[in-house]
Amino acid sequence: KIDFSALHQVKGHVKGIGVTLFINWLVKPFSMAFLGWLFIRVLFADMLPSDQLDSYIAGLILLAAAPCTAMVFVWSRLTNGDPYFTLSQVALNDLIMVFAFAPVVGLLLGVSSITVPWDTLLISVVLYIVIPVIIAQLIRKALLRHGQASFDGAMHKIQPWSVAALLLTLVLLFAFQGNAIIEQPLVIALLAVPILIQVIFNSSLAYWLNKKVGEKHSVACPSALIGAS
Repeated sequence: KIDFSALHQVKGHVKGIGVTLFINWLVKPFSMAFLGWLFIRVLFADMLPSDQLDSYIAGLILLAAAPCTAMVFVWSRLTNGDPYFTLSQVALNDLIMVFAFAPVVGLLLGVSSITVPWDTLLISVVLYIVIPVIIAQLIRKALLRHGQASFDGAMHKIQPWSVAALLLTLVLLFAFQGNAIIEQPLVIALLAVPILIQVIFNSSLAYWLNKKVGEKHSVACPSALIGAS
C-alpha cells in the first residue's frame, strides 16, 4: 500500500510531518537509549543478569530506532486518521529508514559502548527494508498497469491474509522466545517498563506538538501512533 508518489502530499501537512520526523528520528531513539541506560544500568541493574545488560540495551535501541509501518495503517483507520497523511508519512519514514536506520543505531550503540558490526546493520537494512520495498513496488506497478480497480480489488482480497500474517508473525516471535518468557518473567517485566514509558512519552509528545502547531486529530493521531510504535 505504500505509494511513494504520495510524497508530494507532504506539503499539505508540513507541520504534522515535521512533528512525525522529529519524534521518530530525534526523540524516540535517543529517549530510548537514555531510558535503557537509566533502567538497565542503574535502577534495575541488580535485578538483571549482569552478562546480559549490553544485549538488553542494544535490543531496546534497535526496537526504538525502527518506526512501524504496517500496523500504522490499521491504527489510523481505527482512529479516523487522515488516510493521505498516513500514507505520506509512512512513505517518507520508509524512505528515511533506508538511509538513517543504520547510522542512528550505530551512533547510539557506539555511545552505549556496545559493538554491533556495521555490515550486520547494513545487511539488515537491505534484507528487511530495501528488498521488501522494491518487491512491493514492482508488484504494485504490475497491478496498476491493469487499472486502479484491479489494484483495489487485489488489496481487498489480500487484506485479511496480510492482517492474519502480521498477527501470526507476532505470535511466532513470542512463541520462539517462549522458554525465555517462562524462565525469566521478571526480566521481561523489567524490560517492559522503559518500553511502556517511552511509548506513553513519545505518543503524548507527538499528539501535543501536533495540536500546538494547529493540526487536527485526523493528523495528530496517526503521527502519535507512528511515533509510539
